[in-house]
Amino acid sequence: MSPNLTIRPAQPEDYPAILALLHEAFETPHEAQTVARMWQVTFPSISLVAEEAGEVVGHIFFTPVTIEGANGAERAMALGPLGVLPGCQGRGAGSALVRAGLAACERLGEEVVFVLGPPRYYKRFGFEPASRYRLHYEDRNMDPFFMVRELHPGGLRGASGTVRYYEELDRSA
Repeated sequence: MSPNLTIRPAQPEDYPAILALLHEAFETPHEAQTVARMWQVTFPSISLVAEEAGEVVGHIFFTPVTIEGANGAERAMALGPLGVLPGCQGRGAGSALVRAGLAACERLGEEVVFVLGPPRYYKRFGFEPASRYRLHYEDRNMDPFFMVRELHPGGLRGASGTVRYYEELDRSA
């Protein structure tokens, strides 16, 4: 990781740089559209940037989700999207953002964080397949990429069912 890398909460003046970064980091505009829409509707959310030499080089977003199961609806957090400028990938910004974001979730008292992403990448942060806990993404075809991490031992005790993201995520597609 670059010694000049700083992780900090995103500020409103960072939004244009974050949206531009997400457009560069992903093949489709879906992630940028999702973040733009979610900034308007979610609380609590965690939005962090990685900054290097005054430039926003990475961004991570966490938003609330609901676990709908036999025990009723429970709340948790979801990580995503995580984006790093293509020219800055592989230098530790993404990992630093994930670690800082998980710590921020813990400070908020969150018990569980979900992510929909590449298992090889997220396993290093303690994520494991959500299906092991009888937890599923709304589209079960995505279950191989749907992972969960307990932030506190026992955070998943008794949880099972379908994890529902905010409907704004679906509308941004």
